[in-house]
Amino acid sequence: MIELPTWLGDAIMTTPSIENLIQEYEDAEIILLGNSMALEVFKENPRVKKLINIKKGVFNFFYSTKNLERVDYFLSFRSSFGSHICKYLVKAEMKFSFQKKLNNTFHQVEKYNLFVSSVLNFKSKPGPLKIYHQTTQEISKSLNPQVGINPGAKYGSAKKWTIEGFVDVSKSLSKNYDVKIFGGKAEIDITNKIYEKILNKGVVNATNYGGKTNLRELINEISKLDLFITGDSGPMHIAAAFNIPTIAIFGPTNSIETCQWQNKKSYIVKENLECQPCMKRECPLSHHKCMKNIKAGKVLKAIESLC
Repeated sequence: MIELPTWLGDAIMTTPSIENLIQEYEDAEIILLGNSMALEVFKENPRVKKLINIKKGVFNFFYSTKNLERVDYFLSFRSSFGSHICKYLVKAEMKFSFQKKLNNTFHQVEKYNLFVSSVLNFKSKPGPLKIYHQTTQEISKSLNPQVGINPGAKYGSAKKWTIEGFVDVSKSLSKNYDVKIFGGKAEIDITNKIYEKILNKGVVNATNYGGKTNLRELINEISKLDLFITGDSGPMHIAAAFNIPTIAIFGPTNSIETCQWQNKKSYIVKENLECQPCMKRECPLSHHKCMKNIKAGKVLKAIESLC
């Protein structure tokens, strides 16, 4: 039984270590615990026996965990208070929890894999990110390449690049790409603003998917892109799993830890300010220069070097 991380990106970054576990224990039956978003990443994995959705709220948490079946091993990729309660309630011969470490010289994928390999005693290195997914092809595919832009970031406003930057880049790329704007329900406002602004600039080949796709549909759309422009976010890791050429714009977070894992077609755009990486949800200095200082020209130049 494995408890998955809360964040989408982190859930995806556990996939190499879980793949290694599957390879080492060929007969293992795997049960996954987590929120609906994290579980969706593994929904089509043929080796997963059961998915158990742990909903928010103390009552829901106890209801979901009190009747869990007995297992040989319980591994949690979380270290929160709720996770400790889950670990206590689960009936398992051996129980292990991931411990956050301050060492920021390793990628998060490597940290997760080290956790699993050390407690289960194997030495496999982490491979690429893995999302099992049947791509649904469009009935009538455009002749133009597809560029996706992802302006949101659920972690906080500090990770978001400027609306103006996304608008200018979209306008420029629309000459050669059909533009697709992505965002969750919480990001409808920002996706609508970008869409309206690029329409006002005369762009006619843009589609706004903000708030209109579930996670499985989002995975499907991203898997078919020719280029993706995003901040440090869950969708960034979806793109990495499919080796989509990606421009990843980093501000307050550590690119060493959470950049695209093993995507050779990825390019990181960031400033090198003394205050980076602060790892804060909102800019503690109230200037947000790590993102505001990045102009559209710098991103477009990165695209030229990538493509």
